[in-house]
Amino acid sequence: MREIVLINITGVDRPGLTAAITGVLAQGGVNILDIGQAVIHDTLSFGILVEIPDSEQGKSVLKDILFKGYELDQQVRFTPVSEEDYQQWVGNQGKKRHIVTLLTRKVTAGQLQAVSSITAKYGLNIDHIDRLSGRMPLDTPADKGKGCIEFSVRGEAADPQALRAEFLSVAQELNVDIAFQEDSLFRRNRRLAVFDMDSTLIEAEVIDELAKAAGVGEQVSAITERAMSGELDFRASFKERLALLKGLDVSVLDSIGASLRLTEGAETLFAELKRLGYKTAILSGGFTYFAKQLQAKLGIDYVFANELEVVDGKCTGVAIEPIVDAQRKADLLKELAHKEGLRLEQTIAVGDGANDLPMLAIAGLGVAFRAKPLVKRSAKQAISTLGLDGVLYLLGFRDRDGQL
Repeated sequence: MREIVLINITGVDRPGLTAAITGVLAQGGVNILDIGQAVIHDTLSFGILVEIPDSEQGKSVLKDILFKGYELDQQVRFTPVSEEDYQQWVGNQGKKRHIVTLLTRKVTAGQLQAVSSITAKYGLNIDHIDRLSGRMPLDTPADKGKGCIEFSVRGEAADPQALRAEFLSVAQELNVDIAFQEDSLFRRNRRLAVFDMDSTLIEAEVIDELAKAAGVGEQVSAITERAMSGELDFRASFKERLALLKGLDVSVLDSIGASLRLTEGAETLFAELKRLGYKTAILSGGFTYFAKQLQAKLGIDYVFANELEVVDGKCTGVAIEPIVDAQRKADLLKELAHKEGLRLEQTIAVGDGANDLPMLAIAGLGVAFRAKPLVKRSAKQAISTLGLDGVLYLLGFRDRDGQL
């Protein structure tokens, strides 16, 4: 009678170990039903689910594995599996899978406990846990660390909305980010990434900087804050703020442009997206003058932003239509996806304000980046802890995959 046995092997990893173990199994005519291997800090954990035939060769295979394990200084454990349990395991395949991604400056046991407890609470089973971030020296400054742990989970969440809400609450409490997304075919097959500019690609709201130069900084900043928080309609507030800039000399744009700082991780993100064959775009309610500077610096493919009307070297306080507002951003995302021959599931959108929500909602991966509370709650995913290159982790990208 055939046997089904789970073989677990643990010990110090060494070259040739897998070949040696599977060589013994091959001599016994064994069929492999499942296999998995992980190495953590040079310690191997190797599992093989096997079907051992009822034959002369098969009868001695477990004994031979024990001897080989002893020879290689490995611990070996055998667990019999009934055919009924095996068939039940086979029947569970095809169940939905999701990816839970923990982003943090430094990974702690408390963070992992929180994530794993919530997944269990909502009926999800963790199949795999992987570290996507690189190895960090012990003395890395707190604000320079980058930690990412990815959980592959299986099952149907009992209440997906409540699950997301609890992840968001715990993320705020622990000062981490927790992303929850379906592990679909499109997750690693995205090809278009679009970005808001102000407070996303750059660490400023340009219209506020222009307002300071025009002597109306406090008035404009107050309106900007309310618009980004979703308290005011973007189009109306944009026109109101722009009108306050009437008469501003365009020479000011040069000095402001020179002082703008890229957001942490922006250069890394765009370099890797380009290497991976992505098309990229700026879809901004800000101004073309500054977006073009970023395009040249980061190698961005498309730019759609607002054009300041200038007469005799002075801003008129009016933008040339069409204004890039919330709906225009979403429409542009659709147009670019169509132009590139892509489905919306293959797109990424990143932004921080309420006027980004429509494009975040229709993108395959919508990320609220260092966003206001309303935007974080409404977006599919949010990153506040790490820099822009944290988006790469949500694609399953590992630090060791990079070339920077």
